[in-house]
Amino acid sequence: MKQRIITAVIAAALFLPIVYFGGLPLVILTYFLATIGLYELLKMKKLTIFSVHGVLALLFLWVLLFPAEYNHILASFYYSKIEICIALILLLLTFTVITKNQYTFEDVSFSILSAVYVGIGFYFFFETRQDGGLVYILYSLFIMWATDSGAYFIGKALGKNKLWPEISPNKTVEGSIGGVVCAVVIAVLFVLFSNINVGLISLMGITVVLSVFGQIGDLVESAFKRHFNVKDSGNILPGHGGILDRFDSLLFVWPLLHFFHLWL
Repeated sequence: MKQRIITAVIAAALFLPIVYFGGLPLVILTYFLATIGLYELLKMKKLTIFSVHGVLALLFLWVLLFPAEYNHILASFYYSKIEICIALILLLLTFTVITKNQYTFEDVSFSILSAVYVGIGFYFFFETRQDGGLVYILYSLFIMWATDSGAYFIGKALGKNKLWPEISPNKTVEGSIGGVVCAVVIAVLFVLFSNINVGLISLMGITVVLSVFGQIGDLVESAFKRHFNVKDSGNILPGHGGILDRFDSLLFVWPLLHFFHLWL
């Protein structure tokens, strides 16, 4: 627990100032985090990012992450993000032939979906921040930290009924509900003490949805790890595991947060 807390404090001290300033430093941070996330997923399936197919999957991810404010750069070459992604998919499929099926259609599918899974979440993280949504990014971080902490401590104290034992045997229904309640408390505090432009009842309802889907995101990554028989997605964060272990909930929350268009 001590190591976990120390890592969390150091990570927050590095992460939050970059989120606050935004701009190019945030672009670089987003690309870094997403790249590590893709690396962790490919490693689970025993695929390496340091290969032709790994580089193609990485390029696919980087194109997905390309910020909307820079789309004019692609337009100057008369190509869109979709067209480039299609070209990369065709190259990955071609690589199955070149390797005589050592790199299979299943591997292509896994690589593409992994890039989409990681890329969509981090793309909307950056876009939400750049659209003037700093307070909403902070809101998303705090409600998910509250959800995780509430689920852990309340589940440990009161948990009796398993939530989804086939996927994550330690999670309980009581802990899950406790996590949602803690997230709603944080939402109330944001309404009272921040400039978030959402009414109390609306934000409480949205918070319940985000907290539930954040927990689903956690379970999705747990399902990945159970399927591939790994304990953590990586070890870059001592006490926490990998990037996916830390951002799995937020990869579901950030797209939903953006779709709600709370700041418009």
